[in-house]
Amino acid sequence: MAVILVIGFLVIFAVVLLAIGLGWRWIESQRKGEVSKILRNASGERLAEVTILRDQPAGGGFSRMFAELPVYSAIQTRIEQAGVSWSPEGFGLAVVIAAGIGALLGSILPFPFARWLLVLSMAAVLGALPYFWLNIKRNGRLKDFEDQFPEALDFLSRSMRAGHAFSISLEMLADEAMPPLAMEFRRVFNEQNLGGSIESALKNLAARVPLVDVRFFVSAVLLQRETGGNLSEILIKLAYVIRERFRLKGQVRAASAHGRVTGVVLTLMPVALTIALLFVAPGYIQSMVNDPDGKYLIGGAILAQFLGYYFIHRIIDIKV
Repeated sequence: MAVILVIGFLVIFAVVLLAIGLGWRWIESQRKGEVSKILRNASGERLAEVTILRDQPAGGGFSRMFAELPVYSAIQTRIEQAGVSWSPEGFGLAVVIAAGIGALLGSILPFPFARWLLVLSMAAVLGALPYFWLNIKRNGRLKDFEDQFPEALDFLSRSMRAGHAFSISLEMLADEAMPPLAMEFRRVFNEQNLGGSIESALKNLAARVPLVDVRFFVSAVLLQRETGGNLSEILIKLAYVIRERFRLKGQVRAASAHGRVTGVVLTLMPVALTIALLFVAPGYIQSMVNDPDGKYLIGGAILAQFLGYYFIHRIIDIKV
């Protein structure tokens, strides 16, 4: 019985953590959207739209109705950034199937409290697995792109020093580089080769690859095209700055390693102690669950655990 109670509390713990994480990401996306809107209004410019090599929704009314939702473009952008062959409709179907499996498991597993709570919790946890997998793929792809980017800038600089035009250098880079960098620069070359402007293609690259280094690169190229200058020398210096930022980031990670380990230990230690008490003194947990005040103490402990993890994460999350 005590094991079932602990499993229920752990499921609730995971659901609350998931809700906090998704809520925080939604708030951050709203804030970034407001800032972007303010900048567009201030500059009078429109955002470049990706119109080439993007799948358009086809099929029946369900696909078109889904495409009209505000979340459709966000899912499509994240899928493109992850470099997977999914469609937003397929992603939504995967979420629904995973949530259905979670609800089925929740209806089968024993639970001492309200059955609907376990069903909703399991559906939310398993339904979020496709999103977490997609996010892991996206972060890994962006990390690979970031690692390859300084070498790509050096390649462009050497190519232009050899007398090639910038557009030809982009094609050569797409042929010589490794994925995912080759795929993104091939897309830039194809967009401008099929009639689009290089400015629009580079802005689309910055939208698809949300890295500060890519924004520096796009800004440098566009500024050079308007004011003139030695673009090859600019790219060499930009590659040097990016490498120095990598070195500084490594130093920051080494300095904050103690805080990250502390956060992991303080997060997992209560769960480990609870499981250990189930084997050492199972009656202790059972008596606490049966006591009217014990339930509030358990809820307060879970809330304090989330707050502690949040503040530790904010302290060690140093942007470089």
